[in-house]
Amino acid sequence: MDLKEAKELVRSRLSDKRYEHTINVKKMAVKLAKHYDVDQEQAALAALLHDAAKEMDKDQMRALMAQYPQYAQGGEERPAPVWHGVCAAILARTQWGVTDEAVLSAIACHTAGKPGMTKLDKVLYLADMTSAERDWDGVEKLRKLEMKDLDEAMLAALEQTNGFVCSQGKPLDPMSKAAYEDILAHRAQNTK
Repeated sequence: MDLKEAKELVRSRLSDKRYEHTINVKKMAVKLAKHYDVDQEQAALAALLHDAAKEMDKDQMRALMAQYPQYAQGGEERPAPVWHGVCAAILARTQWGVTDEAVLSAIACHTAGKPGMTKLDKVLYLADMTSAERDWDGVEKLRKLEMKDLDEAMLAALEQTNGFVCSQGKPLDPMSKAAYEDILAHRAQNTK
């Protein structure tokens, strides 16, 4: 699937507001990819497809994960807000011809993160949080940080996300906690 096909596909699947977000995420992902020497085509494709399943209903997502348990990454056991990334990656792999494992990984983990995130995974995670229409308290600070240090930005982003989820009284995806601890451990190891 090329970028033009991906753009047409998501345009047909998403509301105007979600499509605008997707285009903004693509722009930010490409900017970050360029800055951190990450493949810009991969970043653009992952960004275009990251929310392709966002407007599916929960029953459709549940059925898709049940159909492809080998790709569901824990599926229903995980909090529902992360399902759309997993489902978008499943659809990209099984129906839209995306074979690039790096792109599929970035799509699947763009909401919660995961241990062992690649630069591409981090670029998409951050681009999703800092796209142009985002206006949450602290987004400007994160936008500056993500241009200075990818891992520091990821730690700040995961703290923000995890804190928000917990403040809402919702269950935290274990992957988010694991991603945070993994980046912390790597930072500690690299400063020795």
